[in-house]
Amino acid sequence: MSKVKITVDGRVIEADDGALLIEVLLANGVDIPHFCYHEALGPDGNCRMCMVKLQGAKRPQIACDTFVCDGMEVSLKDPEIRTTVQRILELELINHPIDCPTCDQAGECRLQDYYMEYGLYDSSFENYQKIHHAKHTDLGSNVMLDQERCVLCARCTRFTSNITKTNELGIIGRGDEAHVSTMPGKTLDNPYAMNIIDLCPVGALTSRDFRFARRVWFLGSAPSVCHGCDRGCNITIDHDRPKNGTETIYRFRPRKNERINGHFICDAGRLSYREHNENRQLQIIREGQSIGREEALEAFEQMIGSQKRIMILADANLYNEDLRAIKWYAKEIGALLFVPLESYRDESFGDDWLRSSMRAANARGVENMGINREVSGGYDIDVLINFNHPTPHMIAAGEFIEFQTHQSTNADLIFPLAMFSEYGGTLTNRDNITQDCMQAVNPSGMSLSAQEWVKLLPRRS
Repeated sequence: MSKVKITVDGRVIEADDGALLIEVLLANGVDIPHFCYHEALGPDGNCRMCMVKLQGAKRPQIACDTFVCDGMEVSLKDPEIRTTVQRILELELINHPIDCPTCDQAGECRLQDYYMEYGLYDSSFENYQKIHHAKHTDLGSNVMLDQERCVLCARCTRFTSNITKTNELGIIGRGDEAHVSTMPGKTLDNPYAMNIIDLCPVGALTSRDFRFARRVWFLGSAPSVCHGCDRGCNITIDHDRPKNGTETIYRFRPRKNERINGHFICDAGRLSYREHNENRQLQIIREGQSIGREEALEAFEQMIGSQKRIMILADANLYNEDLRAIKWYAKEIGALLFVPLESYRDESFGDDWLRSSMRAANARGVENMGINREVSGGYDIDVLINFNHPTPHMIAAGEFIEFQTHQSTNADLIFPLAMFSEYGGTLTNRDNITQDCMQAVNPSGMSLSAQEWVKLLPRRS
């Protein structure tokens, strides 16, 4: 495609001939107000916020319905454009409730941002009686709707009609009476429904799960990868340490990656953050009693005595760095190493979009390292060391040593294992793309990562 040059407020920008103007502006860091346009949904042209002045045009144009051509001159700072956007914003706010202090979207609301930049006006509508709509409506799938806050950008309805093709949502009524609602007899019910919360630019759609849990300006964020399956969807982990409380993960949000998940994640992956806060294994346990690290390592050394036949199982959700350390340790102590993958397969979970039937985030990493992926034949095992594999009792052994993230199984000796959010590493997804995951929170209790435990574990005497 041929290239053209356009001028935006005196700045020369190169773009593809015929490209959509709003996409060119956003791609080049130009801050242009918009509600209805979204990169994953395309233009809709209904909010009218993305007004620009084009040299030679009789009146302002919307950037989401304008295509660039060579020599085009665009102005966003013209006083006429600022006044136009201000008046459009005023129309958006005629019936909007004044509940910003109690709105869960505060701090992430485009309407607040645009009012502070373009608003601050004296209203033309004195003593106007606002039209009221339903508030705190449960749409299903953990999504709450406040119809009064809606700016009718139609992002949510376009998501259910064009992306999931489930068509649960629509805009009903005309004029001031128009509002988003589910179709008659339907609830919001699809595996990706909570993505409309991220798409909503205002406080109309909020998460029932996150609602009023924490103000967003208190949250820290870290980039990571969802561990719900081997798709490798990119996420942002939002976390905070409340006053006099423990460090807590409050939500997972999708993080854009065009090669893997685009702008979205499934609801199961989004809600899997709960596992990081609940039922964690935080202490070292021997025969039902909490013990210290040194005592535990001494007990470990006695259990893997020189004549013992040892097998190690490892979780296919562990980072590549963990698996390499475990593989090295297995060789050091002469143990058999397996990562049985069939335990993670769930055909009912997979679909033709982002959900994979292989519910192990690093299954491809296991394959790339040449680790045995199935336990074939019978083995006479004295000691089984399990690094968080979900089905350790598929192996009959005299003694069990567990490294586990959650209180799930009983064993002779249990070590607490850190969750993936508590340290950094890499995962290799089903398409053989290796991705970095950053540490979000500090390890809880006595937890360490698998690679850290391996460094401490004794060798066989």
